[in-house]
Amino acid sequence: MRRLWHGVRRPHLRFIASLSIMWQLKRTTQPESLLTIMGMWIGKNRKARVTYGFDEIALVPGDVTINPNEVDIAFRIPRKDAEPIKLDIPILCSAMDGVVDVRMAIEMGKLGGVAVLNLEGVQTRYENPAEVLAEVVAADKDKVTALIQKLYLEPIREDLIARRVEEIKKAGVIAAVSSIPQKAERYGAIAQEAGADLFVVQSTVSTVRHISTEYKSLEIEAFCKAMNIPIIVGNTVTYNATLELMHTGVAGVLIGVGPGAACTSRGVLGLGVPQVTATVDCAAARDQYFKQTGRYVPIITDGGMSKGGDVCKALACGSDAVMVGSAFAKAQEAPGQGNHWGMATPHANLPRGTRIKVGVTGSLKQILFGPAEVDDGSQNLVGAITTCMGNVGAASIREFQETEIIIAPSIKTEGKLFQTVQSVGMGTR
Repeated sequence: MRRLWHGVRRPHLRFIASLSIMWQLKRTTQPESLLTIMGMWIGKNRKARVTYGFDEIALVPGDVTINPNEVDIAFRIPRKDAEPIKLDIPILCSAMDGVVDVRMAIEMGKLGGVAVLNLEGVQTRYENPAEVLAEVVAADKDKVTALIQKLYLEPIREDLIARRVEEIKKAGVIAAVSSIPQKAERYGAIAQEAGADLFVVQSTVSTVRHISTEYKSLEIEAFCKAMNIPIIVGNTVTYNATLELMHTGVAGVLIGVGPGAACTSRGVLGLGVPQVTATVDCAAARDQYFKQTGRYVPIITDGGMSKGGDVCKALACGSDAVMVGSAFAKAQEAPGQGNHWGMATPHANLPRGTRIKVGVTGSLKQILFGPAEVDDGSQNLVGAITTCMGNVGAASIREFQETEIIIAPSIKTEGKLFQTVQSVGMGTR
């Protein structure tokens, strides 16, 4: 069974299949054909796949265990003709205005991760962004979207792009910044000149073959060649789109459409694939690309993870690192003061995000490394990763990606009646 599912489904994913399906799988080599076979009829002449999110799976403990203090969780981002960028922890902060400003980027860098600064947010539109953020935080929930749309009409200042990068670099940490594809060439050049180490091109859905007669599409391959710093592109959730992106020379791919706590794309547009399935499919593309070229391009599961268990499951499903927003919006250092809103919230015509209140629970260091003072798994994320790796017997992230996975929709509720009734531990939402 393990051999049959290599490529699109996790090799260790347990399920019950009919003999006819198994026979078809043995004759199939293409991932797209596998997806067709595995579909379920949803009506006449139409099939749909069954997909999975974090709450529907569990990780199986290993036959060998390892001291959590002795596992390697480092994350590497490939660079042109140079040693890769090495992060001590496989965690990135999302490029959202309620999560990342210069201070947050510096603190995250000092703790071994990286925080991505949004070059199209308030940090590059206003000399004093703290005043603007305070307005967003104080606004009534019925008026906040209109206020955000208004505040984001202020023109982006190119001098502030350079200044923010320089402020982060001055602290001696990795400077990572992002923009949408339409602005990537201009803002990427400014950021690189100012000393940025990493540039992220991010949109709701990213593909190599974007068609438009109204504006010039970003030629990702040409952009990657023109830039001297690594380019990460997102977001995507499919095997083919990920494989095509990797062939352009990107240094990483962000995985996830609409799972973020403050994102409303799934409701507004109906788009998305649950993160377990999305990660597994895109990891298969990464492995296929590596087999074809010998070049390893990491994937980064982006969004949908608020607890340590979610992060562990993302990595075990094949991700090389995770990008997290809402968990870090709870940090004392976060500019949103316990509030968080999606990157597409300011869209003038079709907002695809909302402001949510997550509260402030502790310092960034506490959320990353503990000691945890809450019982819901939202603090000491790194400790959760290393402990889980130890329990499944994985000494590295690559070994962690081979963890046995089971479909277990009752994993969060079995035996947890009192926690649920009392809204503590695993009974909290």
